[in-house]
Amino acid sequence: MTADEKRNPRKGIYVLPNILTTASLFLGFMGIMWAIEGDYTATSWAILGSCIFDGLDGKVARMTNTTSEFGVQLDSLADLVAFGVTPAVMVYLWQLSEFGRLGLMASFLFIACGALRLARFNVTTAKISKKFFIGLPIPAAACTLASTYLASTYLSPALAQTVLPTLCLVLAYLLSFLMVSTIRFFSFKEFGYFRAHSFSTMVVAILVFVLVASRPRLLLFAFFMGYIGWGISYTLFYLARRGSRLTVEKHHDKSHEDQSSEE
Repeated sequence: MTADEKRNPRKGIYVLPNILTTASLFLGFMGIMWAIEGDYTATSWAILGSCIFDGLDGKVARMTNTTSEFGVQLDSLADLVAFGVTPAVMVYLWQLSEFGRLGLMASFLFIACGALRLARFNVTTAKISKKFFIGLPIPAAACTLASTYLASTYLSPALAQTVLPTLCLVLAYLLSFLMVSTIRFFSFKEFGYFRAHSFSTMVVAILVFVLVASRPRLLLFAFFMGYIGWGISYTLFYLARRGSRLTVEKHHDKSHEDQSSEE
């Protein structure tokens, strides 16, 4: 392949990322249909499958040098359906409908905050570090709700009837807030550490795969809740303390500069 072909790939290659995005959109649409029919297990797996396609379309676009503004907009629209509308419909029909308007507003708020999260990401993606997301990504929020349903099969019927509805209501409002917050979440887009420790990364990846494969419903929920908890802890404790130290150090350095100038 010549240098010109690498810079200007054939037109057919441009279709590949959009096909993956459309596949994500299709799974989101099927998830809504299955939620209406009451098959929440299929809906949950459809959301998780959409997350896989959503991750692949961007990777393929960058690998084939076929990124475009059209693809960015199409991806956002597909994400709003697959990770905004689908989980909101599922959680409302599954648990939140018994709360009446409060549950209805929780489902709508999830969609609205997801749309705001996507819009903010599109206009700020070139201005911020690729190491972190600002606010919880909408795929992670959707997968958290999906994995909540999958993990709920481990609860006893009595506990599921008493605790689960309130848990889903609180979780819907919490996820909505996190999507539009300024809390930092790791993006997994910078692979400098993983490349420097390739063997250790491979061993950890195999162990994680084995664990998830052994109890996928429970460990998927634990993974997404751990991801959310890590982002909140990192922002509120580590970054907050680091910011205060930087402020003190800058003030200390400035005082030394003032003294030296006076001398």
